[in-house]
Amino acid sequence: MFDILAITVPIYIAIALGYGLTRWGVFAKSDMRVFGGFVVKVAMPALLFNALSQRSLNDVLNSDYLSAYTVASLITLWLGIAWALKVLKESRSMSACMAMGMTCPNSGFVGYPILLLSLGPIAGVALALNMIVENLLIIPLLLAWAETGSGRQRWHAILMQTLKGMFQNPMIWGIVLGLVFSWYGWQLPPSLSRSVSLFAQASGALSLFVIGGSLVGLPVKGMGAKVAPIALGKLIVHPLIVWAVITWFVPIEDPVLRTAVLLTCAMPIMGIYPIFTQKHGHDGLSAAALLVTTMASFVTLNGMLWFLKTHSI
Repeated sequence: MFDILAITVPIYIAIALGYGLTRWGVFAKSDMRVFGGFVVKVAMPALLFNALSQRSLNDVLNSDYLSAYTVASLITLWLGIAWALKVLKESRSMSACMAMGMTCPNSGFVGYPILLLSLGPIAGVALALNMIVENLLIIPLLLAWAETGSGRQRWHAILMQTLKGMFQNPMIWGIVLGLVFSWYGWQLPPSLSRSVSLFAQASGALSLFVIGGSLVGLPVKGMGAKVAPIALGKLIVHPLIVWAVITWFVPIEDPVLRTAVLLTCAMPIMGIYPIFTQKHGHDGLSAAALLVTTMASFVTLNGMLWFLKTHSI
């Protein structure tokens, strides 16, 4: 168990340090937006480019991984929407909010550092595959579904608008350029390659620090009835569904990638979750769910790592 804690404890120490230094005023919460912007616009695209460009395309585009992660996420998405609409009798926008919390993990800021420490360099490939599914399918679908409740636009127009916005994301371009270099077997000149690597190496610790600082001041009181199913969906249901998918429907031959997809689905909610739900007035709930899942994931992720270490999957 101590070797597992040796992987996860540094992750949560970095998160706690970000929280503590922001809570004590060493950094302002607005600083976290600046740091986060650097990670999303510079460090993470460099990381994704490096992870993809330095491997063959056959090693990168693992169709089994993409299929398993997509199927598991769509099932979780559907369950989240159905629970919100049928059981809680909530609006479409609220159902989209709850489903997004259950389905969209923090693949970059938390997932990548944990996968890197536990699985090694394959973490970059898993991150890129996760980003493809999340940014090109899951998030656009949920944003489009939320907009259909307002009746202002047709769903397909909303979906296309969302997809166009996603292609302005530097991380998507890091993936695209990495795949192009992988396809043609190109390599950057050594000096430029080292520069890209310097920025890529900045993503791990800084992203965790940003998550911690961003948690300062997030509300939780009075939201337990809605936060609980989101947290259970993200930390328990999503990984259980992907386990069922890779066990019975879409097996992944590579044991490292099997572990990667299971750990990915067990991650807490993505850090920009409240931003996506702010338009419909659900940012308070989203912030509370983000805080709860990030804190609870210390227990659930350690449990997952222990299970994976002691059982074959």
